[in-house]
Amino acid sequence: MRLKMEDNSAGYNSRVEELRSREFPMLKDSVYLDHAGTTLYSKSLVERVSADMMSNLWGNPHSGSSPSQYTTARIEDIRVRLLHFFNADPANFDLVFVANATAGVKLILEAFRCRRDGFSYVYHQACHTSLVGVREEAKESACVDNAAVHAWIQGKNPFKAHPRIGSAVLFSYSAQSHLDGTRYPLSWSHDLRRATKASSLPLYTLLDAASLAATSPLDLGNAESAPDFTVVSLYKIFGYPDLGALIVRKQAEGAFQSRRYFGGGTVDTVLCGKEQWHAPKSQYLHERLEDGTLPFHSILALDAALEVHQELFGSMDRISSYTAHLSRRMFRGLAGLKHANGEPVCVLYSAQTGDGDGPHPGPVVSFNIRNASGAWVSLAEFEKLAALKNFHVRTGGVCSPGGVVAALGLHPWEVRRNFSSGFRCGTDQDIIAGKPTGVIRVSLGAMSIVSDVDRFISFIEEFYREEEPSITLPAVSRCPEFVRFEVQQIMVYPIKSCAGYAVPPGVPWEVKPEGLAWDREWCLVHEGTGQALSQKRYPKMALIRPFLDFDNGVLRLKYCGQKHTDILDEISVPLSANLWIIDSDLAIRPSSSRVCGDEIAAQNCTVPEVNGFFSTILSVPCVLARFPPGGHGRSMRHAKARIQGHQKLGRRSGGEIRSMPGSFPALPSPPDSDSEQKTGRILLSNESPILLVNTASLDVLNHIIVAKGGNPVPPAAFRGNIVIGPSAGSGGASDDLAYTEDNWSSLRIGVQQFQLMGSCRRCQMVCVDQETGEKREEPFVTLAKTRRFDGKVFFGTHMRHKAQSGAQTKETQFPTIRIGDAVHIDA
Repeated sequence: MRLKMEDNSAGYNSRVEELRSREFPMLKDSVYLDHAGTTLYSKSLVERVSADMMSNLWGNPHSGSSPSQYTTARIEDIRVRLLHFFNADPANFDLVFVANATAGVKLILEAFRCRRDGFSYVYHQACHTSLVGVREEAKESACVDNAAVHAWIQGKNPFKAHPRIGSAVLFSYSAQSHLDGTRYPLSWSHDLRRATKASSLPLYTLLDAASLAATSPLDLGNAESAPDFTVVSLYKIFGYPDLGALIVRKQAEGAFQSRRYFGGGTVDTVLCGKEQWHAPKSQYLHERLEDGTLPFHSILALDAALEVHQELFGSMDRISSYTAHLSRRMFRGLAGLKHANGEPVCVLYSAQTGDGDGPHPGPVVSFNIRNASGAWVSLAEFEKLAALKNFHVRTGGVCSPGGVVAALGLHPWEVRRNFSSGFRCGTDQDIIAGKPTGVIRVSLGAMSIVSDVDRFISFIEEFYREEEPSITLPAVSRCPEFVRFEVQQIMVYPIKSCAGYAVPPGVPWEVKPEGLAWDREWCLVHEGTGQALSQKRYPKMALIRPFLDFDNGVLRLKYCGQKHTDILDEISVPLSANLWIIDSDLAIRPSSSRVCGDEIAAQNCTVPEVNGFFSTILSVPCVLARFPPGGHGRSMRHAKARIQGHQKLGRRSGGEIRSMPGSFPALPSPPDSDSEQKTGRILLSNESPILLVNTASLDVLNHIIVAKGGNPVPPAAFRGNIVIGPSAGSGGASDDLAYTEDNWSSLRIGVQQFQLMGSCRRCQMVCVDQETGEKREEPFVTLAKTRRFDGKVFFGTHMRHKAQSGAQTKETQFPTIRIGDAVHIDA
């Protein structure tokens, strides 16, 4: 059976190839693969419409002249003819001309919005954006998947609570996914209508058939089981004219009784002035809904569109079989592309199986491309190259927000984070945190041919299939005596000056240009002055412990000090800015704040419970503010870190021995240098994107502190982001490796390269015990005696990530580090 189908398809393809050059001259040297957006109009269609326009006199259908009456009669004939095209009996259905499928959806929404008791809304997660938007006008809404629809049919309510008596329920879904071509049961309308028949709540169903009807028959022959409302985009079927249609089951016409607005041509009588009254037309529904003058020239063109479409391609059944054959060929071809190392070139999201025995999805194939090293190919860059090679496709979210999130495995907080970081539909920023934000969609149409498919697959193979991975690792200087460090701890501080979050062992942590992911995006600012708070004045900030709860998309905060009855045990804030809350000004508003002398445009939280949590703990009126990656208003702060005078880069051994007062061992200090380092972007950290602490240096410092009778200080006292130390069996003594970071110019952690930016100038904040919030003398006292240069105290070193140029890999596209990574020092 499959071979026979493919043979028939091959014969049909020959017919289409023969007419292509004649009927679609605009396709010369081009491969058009965006039929889900709109299909193409033929030369015969344009010529026939033009001939009709030139040989007839048409008038506004609202006039009484002969040309106008002739226009009206032709429009009604076309209305009936179009209903028959969808096998819809005019006795059971009415057809309303609209601009497009979205306009049809808005017309339905307009009617439901005017209902006295409002309406409840249920929509499938694969819906087009136009259907999703209806939820904003509903009293309540629910987004459902296939399982939830089937559960609803079995009697389970899709809402958290039963809708109010008298409130209608509208259910909408797409007959075919705009993202991947998945087709959903047309029987859902009938099944739900039967399942809710005993309910006092009227149920209406809305079917988006724009994608399905483009290449497959839409059969509305059974009025009892058909959707109440069906919307189609006629330009997706015929290429021209640019019109849509709303097909209404006459049993559901009552849904429009509450519609208030009326326009010209939809009323029989109107009173203005002292009395305000009108009588709408009542014979046909379309007379009441088609406000104003119809686009009658476009409607008249449908006569030619219906004729030419049938002449060129035959039945919709034939188009459906043919395009299904092409899409399977496309799927198999893309799925079969492998890099030389065996890794797939394309990650496919479509419902295809690649053979004729699986489900019969629409002729849509969605995918993304990875290189041999696993890095995603930018959609924007792909589209540029594709356009140069005359391939016309669609990239991005393709107006299927639920579908693209499901395909790409994006969590809601990730979508919000992407928006917060600057991503917008249509922007070039299409890979964020190692994940694509959209897909490449190719869709076939009635005039597609096998060579279109084969040329596209060859294009992908030629430009994106690699013979060997394009991995370029940074060169490592020969300095074996220093290749003895490893990462021992990674810390991020989500809220500036509050406690840190220890990255668990084995977890790869993203490194961004402005620092480690989630490091110092929030701060507490004084409610009156807008000045950022710090532990120097409010040491209890150390007792506010954060936990990054990625499963729930929140930052959980717990106070670990002495509790009062009016302090909450724990609060949570979203990891990504809830922009709908920002826009409504209910929870977050922009404000001007100051951090380390810099004026920033932050987002201030106005939720009393959140700000009260911090204000009560610290006994100061303060608010939680955020300065996420990308900034707001003022785009970004810049690092102030610089190479200090006591540093000499490139030296592998200490310089002069500088003795400090007291009976402490002399520590090496390199000669002074005037070299400086370029600044980098930062969020709310004081001076640089990342702070590095060397435990070998800390061991020597603690040896001095203990020798004086004090207690050793942990690495947390210095609030470093990355703590490194000698690896087991390295053979190096702490004394030999202490403060060697002063001499480093760059280093590599795993495969990630970092530029050293200079020593960290310290203040008394290092004396705050991070476990108790109490202030002590150490380690600042000892540092002041052993690590003071030019009157300043230093410990630790600033650094920033160096983006690698050249071929893209997973490591360059989504740079990460983890505990245990080897640290290699570049001399």
